[in-house]
Amino acid sequence: MSVAVTGALRVERAFARARAEGRLALVVYLTVGYPDRASTGALLRAALDGGADILELGVPFSDPLADGTTVQRASEAALREGVTLTHCLSEAASVVRERDAAVLFMGYTNPFMQYGFERLAADGARAGIAGVIVPDMPAEESAELDAALAPAGLLRIDLYAPTTPNERLARLLPRAHGFVYCVSLTGVTGARRALASDAADFVGRVRRHTTLPIVVGFGISAPDHVSALRGTADGIVVGSAAIDVVTSAPAGARAGALREFVASLAAAGRS
Repeated sequence: MSVAVTGALRVERAFARARAEGRLALVVYLTVGYPDRASTGALLRAALDGGADILELGVPFSDPLADGTTVQRASEAALREGVTLTHCLSEAASVVRERDAAVLFMGYTNPFMQYGFERLAADGARAGIAGVIVPDMPAEESAELDAALAPAGLLRIDLYAPTTPNERLARLLPRAHGFVYCVSLTGVTGARRALASDAADFVGRVRRHTTLPIVVGFGISAPDHVSALRGTADGIVVGSAAIDVVTSAPAGARAGALREFVASLAAAGRS
């Protein structure tokens, strides 16, 4: 008798594997359909080949409020390519079948609501995704989505900004699932030259209220940012910097350039 491996279990295994190997787990974000629909599959596999533990598939949306210029432009390009949530599910299913990868959707409330939360949960579970990250949906307003995701075994990953009061962390973190996503700065996504100076303090505040793995994202763009978080976080998320690498590489060299960039971050995450 075989037991189906759920997406949530793949996420759990990804962090367990990184912990056993004494390194940071690496989460890589890529916008589905950027720079074009035909390139997405190769880029997702290049990220895995470079050492990504978890893939965040960005669902294109016209008003990505939490995202900076890089992701906004990628989302606009993907929308021009006609990319829909159905295309995102197809890309996820393909890579999960081939690589047994841990995959999350990073998207906004509007596309998910238009698709239907219960339909998203059913189709997402069928595709093998682990869950969703919804930056414009506070945990306090997520009951309807959570009610749809839970029976399908999908996770909703919470984002917390460094301005989050301790009282809110204490109230919400015990109910979190999968891992906790700490936003390293106040502002939108985008590559930064330096890591926020208070990132370690923020992770420490969060860790007092949860035993889940903690990842840090927003602004991480270089190996030294990753190495600075060793011993503090359990993982890191890189998004805009990965898209920048894809954008700047010649068309035929995009996958190779991304693989090398991800590999450099993975190396920095090893102790």
